[in-house]
Amino acid sequence: MTALAQRPEAPATASVPEPTPGDLFTSWQRIRLILVLGTLIAVGPLTIDMYLPALPAIGGDLQTTAAGVQLTLTGTLVGLAVGQLIIGPLSDVLGRRRPLLAGMTLHVLASILCVIAPNIAVLGGLRVIQGFGAAAASVIAMAVVRDLFDGIAFARILSRLLLVMGVAPVLAPTLGSALLNWTQWRGVFAALAVLGVALIVVTAFGLGETLPPHRRRPARLLDTLRVYGGLLRDRTFIGLVLVAGFAMAALFAYVAGSSFVLQEQYGLNEQEFGIAFGAGAVGMITATQLNVRLLRHYSPQQILLTSLVAASLCGLVLLSFAATNIGGLPGVLIPLWAVLAATGFALPNAPALALAGQGDAAGTAAALLGAVQFGVGALAAPVVGLLGNGSTAMAAVITGGMLIAVVVLLLVVRPGRLPALDREGRSPGTSLR
Repeated sequence: MTALAQRPEAPATASVPEPTPGDLFTSWQRIRLILVLGTLIAVGPLTIDMYLPALPAIGGDLQTTAAGVQLTLTGTLVGLAVGQLIIGPLSDVLGRRRPLLAGMTLHVLASILCVIAPNIAVLGGLRVIQGFGAAAASVIAMAVVRDLFDGIAFARILSRLLLVMGVAPVLAPTLGSALLNWTQWRGVFAALAVLGVALIVVTAFGLGETLPPHRRRPARLLDTLRVYGGLLRDRTFIGLVLVAGFAMAALFAYVAGSSFVLQEQYGLNEQEFGIAFGAGAVGMITATQLNVRLLRHYSPQQILLTSLVAASLCGLVLLSFAATNIGGLPGVLIPLWAVLAATGFALPNAPALALAGQGDAAGTAAALLGAVQFGVGALAAPVVGLLGNGSTAMAAVITGGMLIAVVVLLLVVRPGRLPALDREGRSPGTSLR
């Protein structure tokens, strides 16, 4: 992969668009890149989802409430959010590899300490550190894609990455359930530590540096703050970041509440919960792959708006069925899976549109995008617990997140005013570094 790290020299004539490194990739090089980066992006979902079947057991073992256990999930999301804000700009200064390896090492150490956590407070603190380390994998993988691809090409590659990443939430609760058959919840964190070590090896030998020294930013705090300031003043960028954040909040409301709703309210055991959770993830993964085909005929903004409206309508159906108990468990699962499928169309396109014009600060922009996504998700997760952890509470937060995302898209972003992306994946006037 090291041969793929350098951006080609600028062409002799300004009239010919400069190709991105990804334009020069062979099919095998793209597949290999997607596999490596998809594995890295999967660190976050595995860290979040793998212990979900054990949440009730953790509450009993550490003698705390359901809301207290959910705060460990919130801690992970806070770590992911804050970590991205710090690690993203660092990767613009130091390159992508060194911050990535350091973050993964921190993730492994925190996972080991989680195995021996004596109480819920210590576990929650360690989960913050664990999330901080996982943030390196999330934000740098996104920045690497932006180093190599633009616009629609970025959206297509991100859709492929979401296929690989989607295996994580499908398998994570099932893997956690399988581990709980022969070990306690602490064994889940031991498995995450082993996984982290394996990913450090994959990164060290499978991913070259994609940000050459001449494109790195000076190591000055004021410069970093200036870049963040410019991003915060960009109405379109911030609007799209908020759209992605509220869509992610709906997703994390499902993550936070599903184990309690499906196991405690509807009586599923740990293995049945893993199957139900995985079925929803399969729908979302399928949608991300259909998104690649839809991008041949429709713009990312068209797909984004349509998918968010569909998710909101399905959310309203979910909320009405949950509140009235119409249909029982199927009445909750079917519209819930429909919401997740619609989300699968939104997730690749919102980041692609947000990062389309941010090539000169890809790491910082991806950091702010990821921080808002996980930060809003961190706020949504305990709200489900505070509302009672029932199906109605989960459905209300999911639907609320989707409705807010639609409002922000229409009133702040105004998708009709977004510049069109050409078939090579570039926005007219975009600097290609």
